[in-house]
Amino acid sequence: MIKKVGITVRYNVIGYLIGEGLRNVFKNKKSTIASLMIMCATMFVFGIFFLLGENVQAVVKQVEEQQAMQVFIEPEATEQEISELGNKIKSLQYVNTTEYVTKEDALNTVKSWFKDNQSMIEPLAKNNPFKASYVVTLTDLKKINDVEAEIKTFDHVKSITLRNDTINKLLNIANGVRTASAVILVLLIFISIFIISNTIKLTVHARRKEISIMKYVGATNGFIRWPFMVEGIIIGVVAALISVCLLGVAYNYVAGQASGMVETIQINLLQFSNLFKTLMITYLVLGIGIGTIGSAISMRKYLEV
Repeated sequence: MIKKVGITVRYNVIGYLIGEGLRNVFKNKKSTIASLMIMCATMFVFGIFFLLGENVQAVVKQVEEQQAMQVFIEPEATEQEISELGNKIKSLQYVNTTEYVTKEDALNTVKSWFKDNQSMIEPLAKNNPFKASYVVTLTDLKKINDVEAEIKTFDHVKSITLRNDTINKLLNIANGVRTASAVILVLLIFISIFIISNTIKLTVHARRKEISIMKYVGATNGFIRWPFMVEGIIIGVVAALISVCLLGVAYNYVAGQASGMVETIQINLLQFSNLFKTLMITYLVLGIGIGTIGSAISMRKYLEV
């Protein structure tokens, strides 16, 4: 019987704390709306950089799978020597795939580029100037120079071509976006905490006498603090839900407009549905965390009785 009463009292207390938090939200409509707008704006900006960073990482991964160095083989090499060279390249660390391209394959590729002007490449067909080669893709583009240096030490390697500029630019963009996202996230967290704490401070100030009386009659700091923390958490969660919806609509529109352009270069943007779970969890953690911290900061002065 006593246990049932204890459980009932506990649920009543929890209901009271949540109810008070909700009442605080609707009681201060102007400040709540202002906080929501600021938090939505900050979360939206962070979301843009988050999605940009994720897509850049995905593009780098796709380029890693597609980007290749081409290892040209000396014309004097025998079939056995060419096969041995291929096995050596395959055994290197960071090598993903190797594809052998014969002189005839290279010529046919060039012919496919000039379907309507075959007469332009007739001299090439009579005396094939192309060299046999291995097209090598890597598991990590950052290691391309190391792999190139190792391949150069192998016998029967005539030359190696690679697109260092493209790779370096992509890696620099990826690192830049990652750094910018981290800096912006920190700034936005501080801004949001400041806004939330000031919003809740208005409520706390209006009820300062009530809080003092509660303290004098024995109410704990936790009992007094929780309704205001619930208010902060509610604002944070609602801001997270609104932000992720707005971001989803904006992202799908931009991705739809850009899809034609990126498909021509054989690169696919990430689907928002694939990012939704991670983004939602991040937003909820941010919203609840910012709301809780902002509430705690705004309450400190009024709990010192």
